[in-house]
Parts: sequence; C-alpha cells; structure tokens
Amino acid sequence: MRNTITLIVLVFCSVTIAQQDTLMSKPTLSQEEINKQIARDFYMNLWFTNNTDKYDQYVAEEYVVHDIGDRKNVVEPAIEQKIVADRFWGGGSWDNKIDYQIADGDLVATRWIANYKAESLMAKIMFGSGSIPIINVFRIKDGKIVEIWNHRHDIDTNQTMMFTIKGLLIGLLIALIPTFIAFRLKRKIKQLKTT
Repeated sequence: MRNTITLIVLVFCSVTIAQQDTLMSKPTLSQEEINKQIARDFYMNLWFTNNTDKYDQYVAEEYVVHDIGDRKNVVEPAIEQKIVADRFWGGGSWDNKIDYQIADGDLVATRWIANYKAESLMAKIMFGSGSIPIINVFRIKDGKIVEIWNHRHDIDTNQTMMFTIKGLLIGLLIALIPTFIAFRLKRKIKQLKTT
C-alpha cells in the first residue's frame, strides 16, 4: 500500500513538472508583436487579398486618419477602409509586399510596396498601374486600429498627372479672361470705326 501511494505521488509530481516545463517553454508574444500581427493581418485581408469584409476585425468603429495633403485629423467610420479597398479591387489587381515593420508601444509602422495593375478604364484614369512605396503608421488600442498616418510617394502615381491637368485647366481659364476682353474691345473698336 505504501509503495502504491509513493508511486502515485511520484507520477503526480512528474506530470506536474512536465506541465510546468511545457507552459514555461511556450514563448509569450509582447504587445508590440501582437500589434504588428494585427497590422499584417489588416494588409493581408484588405490590400493583399480581396477579403475586405474582414475590415471590422482590424479597424475600430471610428478611427482618425492623417493623410498627405490637407486631409488631417479626419474621423472616419471603419467601413471607409472597406470602401477604399473595394474601389481598388473593383478596378484592378494587387501584388503587394511588406518590406518591414517597426513597433513602439501602441504604434506600428509598416513600409510596404503597393503594386497595382489597373484593369478598368476608370481605374486606369484614376489610379494608373505601377508600384508605389507606402509607409503607414497605426496606433492600436484594444486590438483595433484607432489612428492611421498615411505616407505615400504619390509623385510616382497618376495623382501627379491629376495635379498637372488641374493646373493646366486653371491656367487656360486665366488665359481666357484677357482673350475674352480683347475680343470685346476689338468688336467695340470696329463698331466705333463704322459709325
């Protein structure tokens, strides 16, 4: 009987020690690593594959966006990420890759290359095809993206052409004003000479 109790105690201790070793050998992820994974999954589902319905798994109900240009501190609903991604997916295809990620506290910076191939006429006009380097910085709170800083190198895209066309149209409009005045004056001078 005594041998049986000793054997049970030894087996119990061995199992307990083995379980503790297993628990201790499992690496636990830091919050920064968890945040980096949230950012990677966001890209994988919305921008690298067409799983845009999963947007709400990564983005808070409302988030703040800081974009290039005048678009700063804009509060948007989470669905906006799906709408923008769907707009791109509807007009073409992506072949993107993450270059690297850096995490510091609740911030995750990701540098990625967006390789877009426009297939529809509207996408060719609006977005064009090509590669563009992008750096996004996300602030993550409670497992969701609550703030986005978006840094794109738009000079490599059709956005530059849009600014060029806009400038050309404004320039033509300004040039038309003196031309219109000159034609009116010419007509008045002609009328004065005939009378």
